[in-house]
Amino acid sequence: MQLTSLASVCEILPGYPFRGKVPEAEGSDIRVVQIKDVSVELGIRWDGCQTTTLTGKKDPGWLRPGDVLFVAKGNRNFAVNVDHSIEQAAIQAVAAPVFYLLRCHAQLLPEYLAWWLNQEPSQRYFEQNAEGSQVKSIRRSVLAETPLALPALDQQAALAALQQNLRQQQQTLQQLISNGVQLQRRIANDFLAAATGDGQLGGTTP
Repeated sequence: MQLTSLASVCEILPGYPFRGKVPEAEGSDIRVVQIKDVSVELGIRWDGCQTTTLTGKKDPGWLRPGDVLFVAKGNRNFAVNVDHSIEQAAIQAVAAPVFYLLRCHAQLLPEYLAWWLNQEPSQRYFEQNAEGSQVKSIRRSVLAETPLALPALDQQAALAALQQNLRQQQQTLQQLISNGVQLQRRIANDFLAAATGDGQLGGTTP
């Protein structure tokens, strides 16, 4: 296993350069991924992404399966994968300027890269090198020099599979919690309706 820098094994691209607020365009088939649309636990939620329009004729950097988005601004710098769900959603999408777009070379799996960037060694590196007093940010040059442990591809794949399994367990647990909360809410409302119907709301009827 070798230790290398991020820039030596992947391309680092900026997000789409929107000027000011991202314009909203109803009916457009173009979406923009913003910080509200991503999380380590759930990845990218395409159905919540804002529709927009783009200016200029230059290639905007369309997102594609295998890309990794890195959150470069904010108090939490983390990475998420662009997986094949973007094809299932049948959309075109770009990343907002808050992200860097990472495209891996052949010796690096994108799932492993996202996993590594979210682990303690990388997170500690980002904390030590972030700039800004209120809103933290990671410069491109800092990201480029991020230390990366590079195991063999089969080991990368095994870690990626473990991460996917853990994510599925987290999603299942969150769904169970949500179902439990909704059940309690229904029971409370049913109790209130029953008590009101029996004339018992607020105590015993005189």
